[in-house]
Amino acid sequence: MFDLDGLLIDTEPLHARAWQQAALHFGSELAQDQLIQLQGRRRLDNAKLVCSWINQAITPDQLLAIRQPIAAKLLPEAKAMEGAESLLQTAERCGIATALVTSSDRASVQHKTSNHPWVNRLQMMICGDDPDLKAGKPAPDPFRLGADRLKVKAEECWAFEDSRAGCESALAAGCLVWRLLRTTEKAAQLEHVEQGLLQADRLVVISQLSEAQRSLESIVSRDD
Repeated sequence: MFDLDGLLIDTEPLHARAWQQAALHFGSELAQDQLIQLQGRRRLDNAKLVCSWINQAITPDQLLAIRQPIAAKLLPEAKAMEGAESLLQTAERCGIATALVTSSDRASVQHKTSNHPWVNRLQMMICGDDPDLKAGKPAPDPFRLGADRLKVKAEECWAFEDSRAGCESALAAGCLVWRLLRTTEKAAQLEHVEQGLLQADRLVVISQLSEAQRSLESIVSRDD
């Protein structure tokens, strides 16, 4: 099961820029640690959080009315993450069932992936506005729903994530989690709360998706 933003497509810097510009419209500047907290979560959850940081009494709808047009212009610029398409091709070639598990709503997913048709290799999508989804990441619900629809146990799934919220969600669901570090990160430099996640025996930290691809190919070759 694959996250989208920052995992398959390099949208996180663009999302951050949109949130930052929207906050500036209301006279507030978001710090880097605040922008990091927004990664991996559903849009409305993020809007509520940003509103709590802004020094004005505004509603999430008012914030999103500014933020969404900015994001809509920026997101088509997003490039594929290195190794993402190849990893999906490998999973498909090996006959492994796959799903997209993202906090983005379906319309947003279609907008962001319009220049990346290879994302359609995934067999199904669990989006943030799925009617069967009771809670978004970091709750375990998205990955549990993904496993249910793939008709497998979550404990038998690999989950690919790049955000803290996503890792918490997948771990709580019981998945084996591959946590992709961003280019500016090193495992030893992560915050204390994330260091705790790294101690989980079902979490593997990687710097490139090709590391997971090699592991997958090795397992399939051994089983053959």
